[in-house]
Amino acid sequence: MARNYRREYDSYHSSAKQKKNRAARNAARNSLLADGRVTKGDRRDVHHRDGDPTNNSSSNLVVTSRKTNRSRNMSAGGQVRGSGKAIQGIRPARHI
Repeated sequence: MARNYRREYDSYHSSAKQKKNRAARNAARNSLLADGRVTKGDRRDVHHRDGDPTNNSSSNLVVTSRKTNRSRNMSAGGQVRGSGKAIQGIRPARHI
């Protein structure tokens, strides 16, 4: 079954909460642009350490590569898979 992007936008992305989260993420990026920590087109992401996009304190923001930031599983604590740190709720595969 194909993904219905229109329905996804109408039911999720257009909600007031998600609009505020998106605006807060954009504000975080803009604050790091002003500080010179990121530049336009540098292909880097701004990571929120605590996973809360509305917490834009400078101690909560980290500049990371796109690959690292988008590979995080935030429901499992935000640790990168294969980083050597245990992720709660994820078990290693058993060899049969």
